[in-house]
Amino acid sequence: MDLFIYLFVALFSVLNPIGTVPIFVGLTQHDSKKERSRISLWTAINVFIILIVSFFIGQYVLLFFGISIDALRIAGGIIIVSSGFSLLSGKFTKKRGINKKAETDAQQRNDIALTPLAIPMLAGPGSISLLIAFYQEHNTTMEIIISSIAILAIAVTIFIILKSAHYLAKILGASGIVAISRIVGFIVIAIGIQYIVSAIINIIKGNLS
Repeated sequence: MDLFIYLFVALFSVLNPIGTVPIFVGLTQHDSKKERSRISLWTAINVFIILIVSFFIGQYVLLFFGISIDALRIAGGIIIVSSGFSLLSGKFTKKRGINKKAETDAQQRNDIALTPLAIPMLAGPGSISLLIAFYQEHNTTMEIIISSIAILAIAVTIFIILKSAHYLAKILGASGIVAISRIVGFIVIAIGIQYIVSAIINIIKGNLS
């Protein structure tokens, strides 16, 4: 249970679906309720596929390119910390590759579930590197099952949040969403720093032994 909670909270913090609410509202403001539900569902499905593939296949990508897990932790930690600072400073959407031009282009497309919502707004480099590093430390059968359930749970949570996005935007308001995003940003920074510190400690121990 502790493993499930840890991974779920870590993914929720890095993906920050609450921070995606205003973007989703902006991109779907002219869509019907049924269409919004469809986009919410397919966004969640796409995120689940991206995360689960990263979790199981990511280690082989590292082997192919000769990248050590500690190097990945440091790189992923830097990306995660950067995302956290973006949340704190209110520049999250720009950091995730969503500028005004991209938003306008997205509104003109028929389907935005894969991009820009699933990629890069939700499943970005931070969450992918987090899962690859997580698999290296938790790869027993039971841990893999629990981790897969946590990934599924985060996808379901994303669906619920996006499906309710227009209601959440009205309830929370712009200031409420900003406040939540900044709290999440602080947690994201802590997660990223922890990854960097763990990698540096492992490197030092490896050189001393």
